[in-house]
Amino acid sequence: MADETDEEDEGPAVELGEGESVEGAPLARVASRLTWALQKSEVVRKEGDAVIRTPDGPQQLADVLEDVDNPYFETRREFEEDVEAVIGTGPVQTE
Repeated sequence: MADETDEEDEGPAVELGEGESVEGAPLARVASRLTWALQKSEVVRKEGDAVIRTPDGPQQLADVLEDVDNPYFETRREFEEDVEAVIGTGPVQTE
């Protein structure tokens, strides 16, 4: 059994930056909380209040989904592609 005090003394495995924080959750994190296939209305019901990161700043998922034409997502990837088609891809704004 490993000595837990040695691990605590080493510090975190990844250093966290001192930079500005980013508001909202990554789209992939929100999508991972759902079980696919789902209707758009079910996504809104379950995660519509989630704030996601976008290149234009944080946006509520329900607001973004209003611009998505697809009423049913067979897979997580299909959902992510449809949402990214609306919000775009690229660097996200910091606070």
